[in-house]
Amino acid sequence: MKPARCPHPRRNALARLAGLAALTALGSPQPLQAAAPPTLLVLGDSLSAEYGLRRDSGWVALLQARLAQRKLPHQIVNASISGETTSGGRQRLPALLARHRPAVVIVELGGNDALRGLALAATEDHLRAMARAVRAAGARLLLLGMQIPPNYGRRYSEDFAALFPRIAREEGAALLPFFLDAVAAPADLNRYFQPDRIHPNEAAQPRMLDSVWPVLEPLLRETAATR
Repeated sequence: MKPARCPHPRRNALARLAGLAALTALGSPQPLQAAAPPTLLVLGDSLSAEYGLRRDSGWVALLQARLAQRKLPHQIVNASISGETTSGGRQRLPALLARHRPAVVIVELGGNDALRGLALAATEDHLRAMARAVRAAGARLLLLGMQIPPNYGRRYSEDFAALFPRIAREEGAALLPFFLDAVAAPADLNRYFQPDRIHPNEAAQPRMLDSVWPVLEPLLRETAATR
């Protein structure tokens, strides 16, 4: 009978080292990937799209800087388009929700509907549909209300302004009743508006942000803590 062959000492040592390395790899904790920052989606019209302003001087750009100052992790996706209506926003919103999965959505739409004299029932239907889509996506909604001058007809102006509180109340959204309240006093038109008297100028942007912030900040704090 032939004697059993002893394994080569070098080969045996390498095998033991390989086994030890495998056990160490299995037992060592894997590094955790950092969670993606929550997204804040802004869906608006020219008031949020920097119409007539220098790039990065609008209230949405100022908001991103404030988030950094307050150490809030949200990253902004500004999907605002000049001339946008509630109908256009409703059509674009599902794809935006699917792509960006926002934690908070700001809807700043309706002004162009009123300026064009569109039916208020249609505007309300579009806003409600957007509110429900945001809620179904698990995001929080801030609705920025608008008002128009009484020269469009007192009844129309009053009914238009009343849309936003009613929708916010019935659909569970946060609300700023009048987005331009801090800059739209008659005495402020020359100071805070571009020559068209429709679009706020650069000096108005910090005031617009200051109006939004008290309503928006609680939503940001809540979603920062849960994501």
